[in-house]
Amino acid sequence: MPRATKIVATLGPASSDPEVLERLLRAGVDVVRLNFSHGKAEDHIARAALVREVAAKVGTTVALMADLQGPKIRVGKFADGKVMLISGQAFILDAQRTEPGDNGIVGLDYKELPRDVRPGDSLLLNDGLIVLVVDAVRGEQVHTKVKIGGELSNNKGINKQGGGLTAPALTAKDMDDIRTAMAFQAEYVAVSFPKSATDMEMARQLANVAGEPYRHKPSMIAKIERSEAIPQLEAILRASDGIMVARGDLAVEVGNAAVPALQKRMIRMAREMDKVAITATQMMESMITNPVPTRAEVSDVANAVLDGTDAVMLSAETAAGKYPVETVEQMALIALEAERADDLSIETDFANKRFGRIDQSIAMGALFTAHHLGCKAIIALTESGSTALWMSRHNIKVPIYGLTSQVVSQRKMALYRNVLPILMNKLSDRDEALAQAERLLVERGALKPGDTYAITCGEPMGYPGGTNMLKVCRVD
Repeated sequence: MPRATKIVATLGPASSDPEVLERLLRAGVDVVRLNFSHGKAEDHIARAALVREVAAKVGTTVALMADLQGPKIRVGKFADGKVMLISGQAFILDAQRTEPGDNGIVGLDYKELPRDVRPGDSLLLNDGLIVLVVDAVRGEQVHTKVKIGGELSNNKGINKQGGGLTAPALTAKDMDDIRTAMAFQAEYVAVSFPKSATDMEMARQLANVAGEPYRHKPSMIAKIERSEAIPQLEAILRASDGIMVARGDLAVEVGNAAVPALQKRMIRMAREMDKVAITATQMMESMITNPVPTRAEVSDVANAVLDGTDAVMLSAETAAGKYPVETVEQMALIALEAERADDLSIETDFANKRFGRIDQSIAMGALFTAHHLGCKAIIALTESGSTALWMSRHNIKVPIYGLTSQVVSQRKMALYRNVLPILMNKLSDRDEALAQAERLLVERGALKPGDTYAITCGEPMGYPGGTNMLKVCRVD
C-alpha cells in the first residue's frame, strides 16, 4: 500500500537549494508551502518555478500552497533587539511609538490594540511564553503588568486570551500576495486568521479575479487559529475547500488543553463535509536541531493520521531546520505505521448516508464494492477531481487513483488522502479511456494480470460532475 496521508513541507533557506528540494520530493513531499510572511514577490515566483522544474525532473505530482501572512499583530522593535521582562514589572504597549522600545515600553504594528482591550484582559506574547495583564488604556497606550516574564525580542506576536482582536483577515499585503500567487497559479491559497465565512468568500473572490487572466481558480484553505472561528466553523468550512488546524495561535487563544479535542472535531467535520484537512504546527519541532523526533512528536503525527487528516505539515523543520530531508522521511514512516494500524469503518460510514447526486452515489458504490471484492485499486476518471475527493473522505485500504486530463486537477489531488493523481490523455471514447487507464496502472506496477479493480467515469466523457458509471474489471 502506498502512503495515504500527504506531507506538506514549507520552503525556506534550508530547502531552496535544487538538490535539497529534489531529495525532499523523493522523500515524500506532496505539497510545497510558500510562506508569504517572509520574502518578496519575486522570491516566491522563483521558488514556485523551481518546485515545478524539480517535480517534473523527479516525475512526481506536487501542489503549491501560498500561505498568506494575515494581519501583523506584533510588538515593534527594541533598541537592543530584545529585553528581559520580569514578573510584576510595568510594561507599556504604545500604538503611536515609532522609535525603538526598551525595558518599559515598545511600539506596535497593530494600531487598533488600545481599542480592542480593557483592564483585566490577558495578552499573550511570543506564542504565550510571556503574559501581560492590562491595567489601563490611556489614549494610544496600553498599560500592563507582567504576569509571566521572559525574553521578548523584535516583532513577536500578540494574542488576546479568549480572542476579540478586530484585525481583518485580509490586509493590503495579502491582496497583493494573492495576485503574486495567481501569477504562478498556486493550487491552494491558505488564508490566515479568518473569523467568518465572509473572510473566506472575499479571499476566494479576490483569488478568482486575480487568476482570471490565467484561467485559474485555486482551492481555498481556512487556517483556524482564532477563537472566534470555532463557533463559525461549519460556515467557514462551507465557504472553503479545506481547513488547516493551525495549532500555534489557536492554542494561545483557547488554551493548550482545548486544542486536541478541537483538532479531532475539525478533522471529523471536514471529512463529513467533503473538505480537506491539514494538521500543522510543531509536529516535528525538535528536528529543527535534532536528527530524530521525540516520542511525543511521533505520537502527535500518528494521532493526526488516525484522526483522518489529509495531510500533516512541516514549517520551520523544512524551512530552516538542520535536517529537512530526514524530517520528511521520519514523518512518512510514522504515517505509514499509523495507517497500517488504522481500523476500517466503511460500513459505519455508510450506515446513515444519503446521496442526492448520482456522481456521489457512484463514488460511494465504488468504495463499497472495492472493499468487499478485495480490489487492488479504485480508478476515478475525473475532470475536476471531485469524485476522487469524495472517495477519499472514507477510510479504505484500497488505493484510489485519480486520473484526469487537467493538470490543475492532477496537482490539487496531491493533497487528498489516499489519492494518487495521474495525468492521462483527454479522450471522448469511453472504451479507449478505460483501456488507457488500465494500461497506465499496469505500467506503474499498481496492477498485474489477474488483479481486479473498480473504475468510475462519466458518459458522455469529459464533463465535470458527470460521473455516472461504475465498472469492475479484471486485468488480462
